[in-house]
Order: sequence, then structure tokens, then C-alpha cells
Amino acid sequence: MTSRTLIDQNTNSAGRTWMIFAGIILIAINLRAAITSVGPLIGIIREDIGISSTLAGMLTTLPLLAFALLSPMAPAMAKKWGLENTLLLSMVVLTFGIGIRSISSPYTLLIGTAFLGMAIAVGNVLLPSLVKRDFPRHIGLMTGTYSASMNLLAAIASGISIPLATQAGLGWQGSLLIWGSLSVLALIVWIIQRRSSGKTAEVSSTSTKQQSVLRSPLAWYITLFMGLQSFTFYVNVSWLPEILRSQGMDYSEAGWMLSILQFVSLPFSFIIPVLAGRNPNQRLLVTISALSMLTGYAGLFSGMSSLNLLWVMLVGISGGANFSLSLMFFTLRTKTAQEAAALSGMAQSLGYLLAAVGPMLIGFLHDATGGWKVPLAMLSAVVVVLFIFGFGAAKPGYLSVPKDAKPEAYR
Repeated sequence: MTSRTLIDQNTNSAGRTWMIFAGIILIAINLRAAITSVGPLIGIIREDIGISSTLAGMLTTLPLLAFALLSPMAPAMAKKWGLENTLLLSMVVLTFGIGIRSISSPYTLLIGTAFLGMAIAVGNVLLPSLVKRDFPRHIGLMTGTYSASMNLLAAIASGISIPLATQAGLGWQGSLLIWGSLSVLALIVWIIQRRSSGKTAEVSSTSTKQQSVLRSPLAWYITLFMGLQSFTFYVNVSWLPEILRSQGMDYSEAGWMLSILQFVSLPFSFIIPVLAGRNPNQRLLVTISALSMLTGYAGLFSGMSSLNLLWVMLVGISGGANFSLSLMFFTLRTKTAQEAAALSGMAQSLGYLLAAVGPMLIGFLHDATGGWKVPLAMLSAVVVVLFIFGFGAAKPGYLSVPKDAKPEAYR
């Protein structure tokens, strides 16, 4: 083999690596923006097409239910069609869902939301598997990069939805439709990447037996950690402004506090995976993160409104750390990309089902008690349980699956 041939092969390999990196980041930025862009617009949407508050609430609940229902199926889809092809298909469905959702009709609004939720579920599950397969030596760096990218676009989307709809004159339809440009861009990059690779890469080889992660105790620690951190995130997004308004803030200031909560999470979404990847034991990180969130909720409970910025920042920092840690556990506690996909599917399916209960439960407690003291006490208790399961998930080791586990158990 000549030196020129070696150079060409290395160049092609480097080019494919950069294409996959770009593809991962582009998929990541599509996994939250289409959802977080809706919240600020719900009031405008309700007035325009005359839907009830219950139906408007489904715009947040539907994606979570789609996550729960489709996440277990994503590994089997990737095994059948290939990892890249499945992610490519998810971007097609996401683009379709965003387009349908932007039509001014209650039916298309819900149908489009359901489709984009299904597409995002596939990306949520398969990205950790792709990182483990193609970047095994840089799992922490890659996980941090794509989780920070995901959270950055989520914060931007929630912040500019109203200006796009009102000041830019796009209306709520155009404000939601514009995020389809990101999914189209991701679609183009993945089409180019697929053509250049010339083959379909699967989650696992056909000779590898799929084992059930449902029978692994460690998998349940990770699943419940994932679910409870999602529980707190969606409660924060849904109710934090109302909690702050009850302490004297106006709508605008409370809205900015929600943006601050998301923005302060960004550096920790990047840093925590890098730190976690350098040490087989992540218990110190779990402990610090839990103490940060517990202090933040306790501060809000205390009513010391002069320090509300500090309390919100502590909750936001912990939220970013917990989210990125949950993603890291999918790869750090598994030996193969197949196991990572199976664990990711289980944790995100059951985890998002648990998360969907959060906003409703906290809202119910508020209505039943007429204040936010009991809901905040409940959130503090959730953080304690989150710490317990996170401490178990952070112990060094890999999934221990019984040898007699049936391969179909997690499909």
C-alpha cells in the first residue's frame, strides 16, 4: 500500500468523523427547540384557534407520552434499518411534524406535535449509542458537547418565540415553523453522510445476543435517576414562573428567571460529562448536584425573595448537571453500543412517563393547598429520592444482566 493511498484513507476517515460529529450536533439541537418554543406561545395559540387550557396542556404532554411509548422501540428500529438510517428517518418525521403543527387547526396542531414527539424520542435514545460506537475515547467530551448544544437551542427557542411571532410578524405559525429549518439542515447533512459512508451501520452485529436490561438492578437506578431529573425539569418549566409570581415578581421578570435557569445549566451540561468520563466513580458529582438543587428549592420555600436569583441559579446548575449525568450513565455503565441503546430506551421510556406526571402532580398540590409551600416540599423530597438513585447509578461498574434473560424483553 502506497503512502498516497494511506493519506487518502486517513483523509476519508477524518472527513467521515467530522460529518458524524456535525450530524450528532445537528440532531441534538433539534431534540428540544421544537418543544420549548411552544410554551411562551400557548396563550396566543389558544386565543387564535379557540382551544381549551386542557388541550393546550397537551402540547407539552404529548411529546412526553411519545417519548415514553416510542423509546423502547428505537433500538429495534436501529437494529433493523441501521443506526444512521433510523436517525435520518427521524429527521424526516420531525420536519413533517413541525410543518403539520404550524397549520392553524386544533387537529393538525396535535397531530404534528405527536409526530415530532415520536421523532425526538428516536434521537433521544440513539444518540448516546452513536457516541459510544463512533467516539469511544471521547464519550465525556462528545456527550457534554451535544447536551450543551441541545440545552442552548432549547433556551434560545423559548426566549425568541414571542419576538418572532409578534415583532418579526411571523405569527405563532411562523414562529413554530422556523424551527423546521434546523431539522432540514440536519436531514441534508445525514443524507450526505449516508452517501459517503456507502454502508449501513447497525447498533450491534447479528452475532451478538440482545440481553434484557429490565432485569438489571443498575439499569433501574439509572432509569429512576433519569425519570426524576426529568420530573424536576418539566415542573420547573411549567411552574417556576408562577412560584416566583406568588412571591411578588411580575410576568416579565418571572419569565426572565426561567430563561436564566436554562442558561446557567449550559456550562454544567458540558463540564459535568467531561469530569464524569475521567473518573469511574461519579458519586461526588451526584452529591454536589443534589445539594445544589435541594438548597435552591429550600430557598424558594423559605420565601427569602431577595435571594431568588441565587435559588433559581442553584436549581438550574443542578438541572444541567443531572441531565448530562443521566446521558453519561447510558454509556459509562454499558460495554457495547447495543447495551447503551437498550438502556437508553428503557430509561427514557419509563423516565419520561414519570416526568409527564410531574407538572400535573405539582399543579394538583397547589390547587389542593392554595399555595406553593407543599409543592416545594414535595420537590425537595423528590430531590432526596433522586440523590438515592443517582448515588446507586454512580457506582463504578457495568450492567449485570442475568444469563437467562430473554433477548425480547426490552423490545
